[in-house]
Amino acid sequence: MDYGMIGKIEKAKRYAQEPERVTLTNFTAEVQGDNDSYTVHFSSEGWDCSCNTFRSHGICPHAMALEKLLKPMLKREWLHYYTGQNVVSDVEKAMLYAEQTDRIHFSALQIVFRGENAEHQTGLYDKTWTCGCDFYRSRAVCCHTMAMERILKGMVPVTTLFVS
Repeated sequence: MDYGMIGKIEKAKRYAQEPERVTLTNFTAEVQGDNDSYTVHFSSEGWDCSCNTFRSHGICPHAMALEKLLKPMLKREWLHYYTGQNVVSDVEKAMLYAEQTDRIHFSALQIVFRGENAEHQTGLYDKTWTCGCDFYRSRAVCCHTMAMERILKGMVPVTTLFVS
C-alpha cells in the first residue's frame, strides 16, 4: 500500500472543494457554441475569443461562460457589456454553456496553486500535467494536478486513475 499516495488523494479531494486556492493565470479552451467551436484565450492581457461577436465587441457568450464557470479561480474584474449588445441572449447562451461543461475542453492551463505550505506552479500542456512540487517530480502526479482534474472534470484530459 502506498500511504503517501493515499494522503495525496485525500488532500486532492479537499483542495478540489476549495477552488479559491487556485489562480488561473493563462488558459486556452475550446467552447462548442450552438453553431461552431470557438477558441477562447485568457491571459494577463485579458480575454480573447475567435468568434465574430468578440472580435466586434470584446465580449461574447463563450468567454462569459468560462468567466462564470471559473469565477473563484479568476482573480480579475468581470467582462463588461457593450452598448447595443443583446445582453439577454448572450447571458442565456453563457449560462447554458457553463452548465453543459461537455462543450468545454481546455488544451492549456497555467495555474498558481496555493497549497498548505507554499504556492505551486501547475499547468497542463499537450494533455500532460506539470507541477513544481516535490511529490510531482518524484511521481508525475500530485494533489494539485488531481485537484484540478476534479475541479475541471470532463473539461481536461484525466491522466490519473484517482478522479471519481
